Amino acid sequence: MSAYDKVMLARSKGRPTGTSYIENIFDSFIELHGDRRFGDDPAIVGGIATLEDVPVTVIAIEKGTDTKERLKRNFGMPSPEGYRKALRLMKQAEKFRRPVVCLVDTSGAYCGLGAEERGQAQAIAENLIELSTLRTPVISILIGEGGSGGALALALADRVWILENAMYSVISPEGCASILWKDAKKVKDAAECLKLTAQDMKELGVVEQIITEEDVSATYAQVKSLLSSELPALMSLSVEELLAARYGRFRQF
Repeated sequence: MSAYDKVMLARSKGRPTGTSYIENIFDSFIELHGDRRFGDDPAIVGGIATLEDVPVTVIAIEKGTDTKERLKRNFGMPSPEGYRKALRLMKQAEKFRRPVVCLVDTSGAYCGLGAEERGQAQAIAENLIELSTLRTPVISILIGEGGSGGALALALADRVWILENAMYSVISPEGCASILWKDAKKVKDAAECLKLTAQDMKELGVVEQIITEEDVSATYAQVKSLLSSELPALMSLSVEELLAARYGRFRQF
């Protein structure tokens, strides 16, 4: 498949969303709401769950599955209060030394006037700063689209994994084509140039693991198995070792 074919798969309507992974991988999920500043953003679902009796904080970007829900979730484009809610939950996890699992699926952060007025860029920047020194393990999994800073705000992690047909890019192929060539018809060329597929990400060292997608149930099982083996290993590290490894991971880029 071409890079643009993978983009289409990452965006496909039948693709499992963040809440689907929460329901099929974690137990006893309790959703927590609000950023304690402005409101609650339905585009980001977060809370406390257990993974084989181990408490974890789970944060997912949720697109929705039908038109009504997608409108409610703003098509998975978070606002500043969504990122601030995510950060609040991460800091709470740090306090209780709970590992954090992020499920990323967004075309990008919402760029509406209200979001800009409420500090969209600052909210993303604050997440990046705090994640870089968060004193508890963080694993991020790209389950669909990984668009620009909107995705990176939840992906500055100790481990970053990606599904076989997901994507991760600094900009959408459409946006890239419009900027570079002033021609939206060049979208397929842009997708190839951006090196946005899971295979590209693995070769570049941006992700550690590609998760296969032959069957939905098998994918859930594989994600659960990987988390069950990787989280204890990360939890066994001292805070100093954890932060040094995270720093080294991103410095090598």
